[in-house]
Amino acid sequence: MLPSIRIQREDFDPGALVDALAAGRRDVGAVASFVGYCRDEAGRLAALELEHYPGMAEAELGRVAAEAATRWPLLGLTAVHRFGAIPPGGRIVLVAAASRHRAAAFAAAEFVMDFLKTRAPFWKREHLTDGTLGGWVEASAADDAAADRWREGP
Repeated sequence: MLPSIRIQREDFDPGALVDALAAGRRDVGAVASFVGYCRDEAGRLAALELEHYPGMAEAELGRVAAEAATRWPLLGLTAVHRFGAIPPGGRIVLVAAASRHRAAAFAAAEFVMDFLKTRAPFWKREHLTDGTLGGWVEASAADDAAADRWREGP
């Protein structure tokens, strides 16, 4: 199983990416996916600017995907993360995992998302509706706790 990893400025079609994981395959019993969107933060956010370290971000996401493939019997894995200015309501990230059974697909998708939030070299900065720049957004304690639970095993 070779994961599909993409970091891109352009938007993506979640349905097409999910469907592609099972297209023409009779062994796929489940595809679990997560799509993350930009929130408007109670109307104060005009856009979320996402920056990444090219090459390094893809490599780290590839390492996380490879680790997921060793933990669960995956038949496919797709991860797409956008960069640039994303307006509220815009898609930021998709993680989708295919397996014979739903438990592996759900766990692998959640695992990849948890580590993407904490390990991948992405930086987020808020652009506010009043025209000012907000601060750089840090990973939350909840994000760290979610990733930590995987260190204890699947």
